[in-house]
Amino acid sequence: MEKQTDDAIAVPITQATLDRFPTLAAMSFDKGFHSPSNQIELAALIDRVVLPKKGRLSSVEKQRQSQPEFIDLRRQHSAVESAINALESHGLDRCPDRGIDGFKRYVALAVLARNVQRLGVVLWQQNENQRQGPYRKAA
Repeated sequence: MEKQTDDAIAVPITQATLDRFPTLAAMSFDKGFHSPSNQIELAALIDRVVLPKKGRLSSVEKQRQSQPEFIDLRRQHSAVESAINALESHGLDRCPDRGIDGFKRYVALAVLARNVQRLGVVLWQQNENQRQGPYRKAA
């Protein structure tokens, strides 16, 4: 996304994602991806699009964004934000490298480090479950 804005890449990134995962039924975006044309084009590509509007909401937008399905999918979006926060809290909040190549390398290493950390947590939990055996501890 060098020298591009979020709203300019929403449709191409959705199309690329659908090419890779054709059974995808819903996608969630931040407010930065919203534009009237994106709203129309994304609705043509995918069944359920969570694309909140920036700024003050009209009555039509309020009604659309207050539907239970929209709210449920929007709540699932917080898992993505949580993953971004985990990257930031493990060193990705500031890049000490210079230039675009250094930035790309730093981001790739940060994502790799987060994945290794997450894998370690999963393995640790599996080990804990094996040590406890089939019986649970009494409260």
